[in-house]
Amino acid sequence: MTETAKLLIDGQCALGEGPFWHAGRQQLFWFDINNKTLFAANAEGAVQNQWQFDEIVAAAAIIDDATLALASETGLKRFDMVTGETVHLVDIERDVPANRTNDSRVHPSGAFWIGTMVKDEGPKDGGVYHYRAGVLTKIISNAAIPNATCFSPDGRTAYWTDTPDQKILKCAVDPETGMPVGEWNLFADVSEHRGYPDGAVVDSAGYLWNARWGGSCVIRYAPDGSIDRIIEVPVSQVTCPAFGGKDLKRLFLTSANKTLSAEQLAEEKVAGGVFFIDLDVAGQPEPKIKL
Repeated sequence: MTETAKLLIDGQCALGEGPFWHAGRQQLFWFDINNKTLFAANAEGAVQNQWQFDEIVAAAAIIDDATLALASETGLKRFDMVTGETVHLVDIERDVPANRTNDSRVHPSGAFWIGTMVKDEGPKDGGVYHYRAGVLTKIISNAAIPNATCFSPDGRTAYWTDTPDQKILKCAVDPETGMPVGEWNLFADVSEHRGYPDGAVVDSAGYLWNARWGGSCVIRYAPDGSIDRIIEVPVSQVTCPAFGGKDLKRLFLTSANKTLSAEQLAEEKVAGGVFFIDLDVAGQPEPKIKL
């Protein structure tokens, strides 16, 4: 039986990205990177909050019920959702104006893995940084479009891809610090599959869900790298999955409408929306960042 995700929010995002479920607020958060906007909605799709920024923000980590850590194009910022105030925490490629942040995720230890890339895409001048307890460390260099950063439930394995390479990699990680302790090895070669590997998340059973840019789907991989399940999505540019809802069994999917032709936009009228599907497996709770 073919499973298909349904439209939840017709958001018309140019580049919907970075979704995560905030259990304390019972809200889904996601970004429109190109329009410098952060949204929050309940599990049923009612948009309850919207914030506009004066620079690109691509991802966030939970500090508490009122505060997030935003991965912006100049650094990590503490953001008060009540007052709208931002406080600069640490520079991240502030001296590289051609770059911005991209796909990022918090490890169970509270370490925030933050990806960066060239805004215009193409050159491998981006990377991935590890931030924990006030210390920022570059852990991956020479990346074009860092994506699919996610972690096994025990915190001992990290996953990552450089999207154009079409290979999802894995690496051993110190569960206490979230720091890589081994070499990156192949998890899944997706070059013969649909689309390009974009954002990913690992469920409570240790299976990886990978959104496919240009592939109109999200694919669930078993821990051995084999394809376990494919969920169809009625738009082509699927960007990132996130588990949420009270039981963490609702999978949310962001998407984008940038680069689509007029003909494609006429066909994909809800491109840039947020989609969902209710599943028989739960995700993992979103860890809080350790500042």
